[in-house]
Amino acid sequence: MAIVDLDRDAVKNGLADGSVMLIDVREPNEFEAGHIPGSVSFPLSAFDVERLQALIASDGRRPVLSCAAGVRSARALHYLQSQGIPLAEHYAGGFKDWANAGEPVD
Repeated sequence: MAIVDLDRDAVKNGLADGSVMLIDVREPNEFEAGHIPGSVSFPLSAFDVERLQALIASDGRRPVLSCAAGVRSARALHYLQSQGIPLAEHYAGGFKDWANAGEPVD
């Protein structure tokens, strides 16, 4: 399964219309220092596939992974796919792209 790179507009629109659950895989200190409004913290260092599946199943929105610049989110997707989890989308630019574009940050 391929990795699908989403740009800022796709993520922004998905958050605005409620169709995307943005899952931030950065570490807790990074998330606390600033994150995309509406994103959910799910650190890669404590990655639990079953917990992630439960979160996704209970939420109903389309899961999209995000990190600082797209490297860790892509790594997480490769790992999930290797575990049989059919997730493919991530925010390729990540938090750095979002913040550098002057988008709101929590």
